[in-house]
Amino acid sequence: MKRRTFVGSIFAGLASATSSFAAQVQASKLKAGDIPTRVFGKTGEKLTIIGQAGGRFPLITKEEAKAIVRRAYDLGINYFDNAHSYWDGRSEEVYGEVLPAFRKQVFMTTKSVKRTRKEAEEELHLSLKRLKTDYVDLWQIHAVNELDEVQKVFAPGGAIEAFEAAKKAGKCRFIGFTGHRDPDVHLAFLKAYDKYDTILMPLHIADPGYLSFEKKVLPLAQERGLGIQGMKNFGNAKLMQNFSAKECLSYVLSLPIHCTAIGCTTIGQLEDDVRIAQQFKPYNAEQMVALRERAKGITGPRLENWKRNVETSVAMERPAYMGG
Repeated sequence: MKRRTFVGSIFAGLASATSSFAAQVQASKLKAGDIPTRVFGKTGEKLTIIGQAGGRFPLITKEEAKAIVRRAYDLGINYFDNAHSYWDGRSEEVYGEVLPAFRKQVFMTTKSVKRTRKEAEEELHLSLKRLKTDYVDLWQIHAVNELDEVQKVFAPGGAIEAFEAAKKAGKCRFIGFTGHRDPDVHLAFLKAYDKYDTILMPLHIADPGYLSFEKKVLPLAQERGLGIQGMKNFGNAKLMQNFSAKECLSYVLSLPIHCTAIGCTTIGQLEDDVRIAQQFKPYNAEQMVALRERAKGITGPRLENWKRNVETSVAMERPAYMGG
């Protein structure tokens, strides 16, 4: 599913990124830079409030993905999200073919779904090779979904040992975890360990109405001083039937977070997001309440089918994983 259509943009179909990229950039009137930054929690790093994510690169070609990453950097984005599992490793390869030239100017992340030390270390080794770097800024325990994963990660020989060792060895500067299925699992991971630097969770207009990460997890993440990342700003495009791109992104950025990951599949989408970020003004409390009220009729597992379905006894068929 396309995240959205960039109406009226000459960029809406990135047909041949290598041949047309220069012409597209020349035609663009978008001013580079001026994207607000926020201090990323206790890491002390200053990140742009929006970041380029690699989770949707499987929907386009490798050359198109590389053009988007280069344009994101040229526009002033310094936060680049990725994961070992995205596109069977090709998303990391995209970053590895573009970002090494700017390595000191960007904050690069990746993630591991493995729950044992040995397997996680093997993934990190391959991720660094694909990314063509000797360290990542942030390495994250990826896609925590079930409560029993707490025991696996923190058991003797569990993945947390790999994360701590990698940080000590300088293979990653910071560690954290991600997930989008159940806020109670996030809370369990926070209870089990107090040395995370960061957290990533789904945050969007409809989240407060169903298994809410905003209500349950965000306050504790703030209290801990974690670097807080958002994702699924547009509800995997579903919110775009009821809200504008500006409303969706501005809602998330008005929350007490530091940055949010954006999965773009065209330069048009990327530039649209950058414009919104450049012009961003936080919504006040009344505006936030009004947006949540408008979302009440669409909240629940049919919209957020990446979350646990607690409305029926039969689990919904889970969609193909597209980041987070």
